[in-house]
Amino acid sequence: MNKLDRTIEKAASNERINSSEALTLLNKAELLMLAELANKKRQHLNPEPVVTFVVDRNINYTNICISGCLFCAFYCPPGHADAYVISKEKLKDKIKETLSLGGTQILLQGGLNPSLSLDYYIDLLKFIKDNFPIHIHGFSPPEIVFIAEKSSISFKDTINKLIDAGLGSIPGGGAEILVDEIREKTSPNKCTVDQWLEVMKTAHECGLRTTATMMFGHVEKPEHIIEHLMKIRNLQDNTGGFTAFIPWTFQPDNTRIKVEKATSVEYLRVLAVSRLFLDNIQNIQASWVTQGDKIVQTALVFGANDLGSTMIEENVVAAAGVKFRLPKEEMIRLIQDASYRAAQRDCFYNIIKPH
Repeated sequence: MNKLDRTIEKAASNERINSSEALTLLNKAELLMLAELANKKRQHLNPEPVVTFVVDRNINYTNICISGCLFCAFYCPPGHADAYVISKEKLKDKIKETLSLGGTQILLQGGLNPSLSLDYYIDLLKFIKDNFPIHIHGFSPPEIVFIAEKSSISFKDTINKLIDAGLGSIPGGGAEILVDEIREKTSPNKCTVDQWLEVMKTAHECGLRTTATMMFGHVEKPEHIIEHLMKIRNLQDNTGGFTAFIPWTFQPDNTRIKVEKATSVEYLRVLAVSRLFLDNIQNIQASWVTQGDKIVQTALVFGANDLGSTMIEENVVAAAGVKFRLPKEEMIRLIQDASYRAAQRDCFYNIIKPH
């Protein structure tokens, strides 16, 4: 029996696979075999044929950023004509509309803006919590590293101050590929791998749940994808703080990385291997915002059990020219047409409303 067959047998028996075996599956397994294995794993971890989603809005409080990541089409440097910091009136309008559409949370993220102090972030959170009954899923690790360094305080102190002001959970953005060799090529001014992991570890220790992400399909190789997954799995073994993993493909249009866009087949392969390898993370989210509705339905038999957010508003991926929209009713229809039961959830994967 060769290595691929042994690995398939191991995965089918629900045994934990190692990095080398995951790489073998990613590179060599037949697509439909990956689907079969990942679907079986999904059913083991989530036995009910339910696919969840959350109704929320992405609010970018500023597009001013000094990171200069080559893959970003959204940011503006300080002083740019299109640069902004959101006004409280505009923020209020966005949150009011989110609540009126049945939203339960906002995803609050922005650029690394050198003119904003810790006090700004604390005031922003307090303003939202004082005015609205809404969960704030906000400030990815690069933002927290930036705020902490600018304020000359520890990650732990920064996170605790943000929690006290109203932060409810942390999104997994800014991970891209958790290999410093790759980050140096694409985002040299952003936090390091160790810093990203340390923020997440600290957040989990402070009682916050977080998500983890991976943006692939740019300058990484398959072994870097597996290294990324290994770092996520190791941290989850230690803390148990990740609620979900969200892999998505780099969108090259309007960016400074000129590569062919990853195919849907490449996306599905990575999704399936993620489901098989991350045996300690219950939820795997499919990326309809980069893949569109048909591939997202297919993703539900490649290990995904969640469709993420309805994204009443999304700006960062849209800046790269990708503008799939998916209202709540359409998301429910997609799930039901794929023979699953749809359910609206909260940030912690508690079912709010079955459909």
